[in-house]
Amino acid sequence: MSCLQKWKPIAVMVGVNFAMAVVNILFKKALNGGMNQQVITTYRLSTAAVFLAPVACCRERKSNKKLTALTFCTLFFSALTGGTLTQYLILIGLKYTSSTFSCAFINIVPINTFIMALILRKEKINMNSKSGKAKVLGTIICLGGALVLTLYKGTPLTKTTSKDVEAEHDVKNWVIGSLFLYAGSLAWSSWYHIQDRVGREYPYQYSSTTIMSFLAAIQSAILCFIIERRTSIWKLKGALEISTILYTGIVGSGICFVIMSWCVKQKGPVFTSAFSPFIQIFAAILDVFLLHEQIHLGSILGSILVVIGLYILLWGKCKETEVCKNVPTAEKDGTILPVSISPPGPLRT
Repeated sequence: MSCLQKWKPIAVMVGVNFAMAVVNILFKKALNGGMNQQVITTYRLSTAAVFLAPVACCRERKSNKKLTALTFCTLFFSALTGGTLTQYLILIGLKYTSSTFSCAFINIVPINTFIMALILRKEKINMNSKSGKAKVLGTIICLGGALVLTLYKGTPLTKTTSKDVEAEHDVKNWVIGSLFLYAGSLAWSSWYHIQDRVGREYPYQYSSTTIMSFLAAIQSAILCFIIERRTSIWKLKGALEISTILYTGIVGSGICFVIMSWCVKQKGPVFTSAFSPFIQIFAAILDVFLLHEQIHLGSILGSILVVIGLYILLWGKCKETEVCKNVPTAEKDGTILPVSISPPGPLRT
């Protein structure tokens, strides 16, 4: 039993990241089929809100008493950054690139969050300590990996007979997609800092996620009507689009969030974050065998650098946390490094 309890969080994290890889694959297939990215976002967030609302009512019945106007305003901007803008930008980037490639930019989110924390003075670096040097080194390596991903495509490492894939993955589209993906990762990182305030003012994770999903769905629908006036795009065509909405909304934004919350409580955010590269590994396997996508040398090299930088940063953060626990008078920062999934964030939720 002790062995089972020890391996249970690991097995759970591997399973959750596989489920998130399936989310990416379904998104990519739906986009390739012509489905509008804002329609996907609106339906998905609406499904998540409907799924989580009963859970929030059952588990957090008294949460409405602490929902002030200021907190609601904060939740609005949290929905705007973490739901509407993030998903819009990343889904556009996914349309131009591949599922595997987009996952590499998700791994950059902790780095962007750390840099923003430095700018906002939520994080301090002690260059005389190993943890401080590790955080700086990890940030530099990760940003270098992002540059490789954006500027170097390289030769294809897998073969495909699809001419459409070759046309889609030309260098111009690759760079455009990279810029949208990075912009999406910046929006997602901004969401973590807003969510930090939400967590202090309104510490009800199910209720806050339900409200954010509902607000983000409304925002996404308004954005969609501004960009595209045709009502025909809202009609779901076939089993693929319906299953994509249901799976990404219920499994991605609902079930996985509950499981992830349990894992964070059991093992902490650093442990949870350490599994985030698994989603890219699973997405690469599914990309090749299901979507017949090509994997390029630049994607492999850039992803390796991003993952190495991520783990170095997480190691430095973990060491710093241990020092803060052992020294009662140490100054503790309020930085929140993102865990591998936090609704209503994009793609992985």
